[in-house]
Amino acid sequence: MARRIDVTGADGVRLAAWEFGDPPKDGADPAEDSTRNGPGVLLLHGLMGRASHWASTARRLSARYRAVALDQRGHGRSDKPSQASFTRDAYVDDAEAALDQLGLGPTVLIGHAMGALTAWQLAAKRPDLVRGLIICDMRASALGAASQREWAEWFKAWPLPFATLADVRKWFGEDDPWVERPNPARGEFYAEVMAESPDGWRPVFDPDQMLRSRETWVFDAHWEELAQVRCPALVVRGLDGELGRAEAQEMVRVLPHGQYAEVPDAGHLVHYDQPEAWLTAIEPFLDSVSGT
Repeated sequence: MARRIDVTGADGVRLAAWEFGDPPKDGADPAEDSTRNGPGVLLLHGLMGRASHWASTARRLSARYRAVALDQRGHGRSDKPSQASFTRDAYVDDAEAALDQLGLGPTVLIGHAMGALTAWQLAAKRPDLVRGLIICDMRASALGAASQREWAEWFKAWPLPFATLADVRKWFGEDDPWVERPNPARGEFYAEVMAESPDGWRPVFDPDQMLRSRETWVFDAHWEELAQVRCPALVVRGLDGELGRAEAQEMVRVLPHGQYAEVPDAGHLVHYDQPEAWLTAIEPFLDSVSGT
């Protein structure tokens, strides 16, 4: 099961956290009953993602860990204030606040894409809260203005609203110009971030807020923060993902305690493309840093 726990992020933004596994004992405060499922794990989705994208991973981990996935600001069931800050500091402060309010630290942070950047920036900022770090398919190099323009054009190409969820799955899994070959897992990933509206299916996020979030990190490289991570860290890439092997291995070299894993037959959405292989890649690392 998944149980929602609301926490307060930076600037008072309400964030929805989702704890997977058995419910707390009768009368126990979820923020205080932090040892009932072992060491804490906080899962951070990427841009446009949501906590439910981690459901299969979190359910598997909940047998031995206290697994919590966070809907980050502007995403999922968390608040999406029109005037909210979408800076790097805001995302990092939100994750820090969630750890404190949930009593989850010292934790293992698992982040995908933008969530991985948030994770390693928090690990550098608050080493006392982070015992281990898993980085899934996120680059440390600057992506630049051309990348941001490409994303803006891509959002404009979405044929909104979608008439049905089947149309969502087909467009993102087959018809999207960014798709090189049919990818049902990608279609399922994007179906998860759609909600039914009076005129059809639309994303649960505001694309303009996503672009505002992205523009706060695509123009800069993030090697310096990576080098400041003192806990053990695992860099995971899909062989067909956005993070190339050479850059991933350089990230491992820069990390003071870096390790490397790659998942065959997986693209950027590693945990959706190959869920079992993804878990096989991360579980030994989790065991080693958590003492389970």
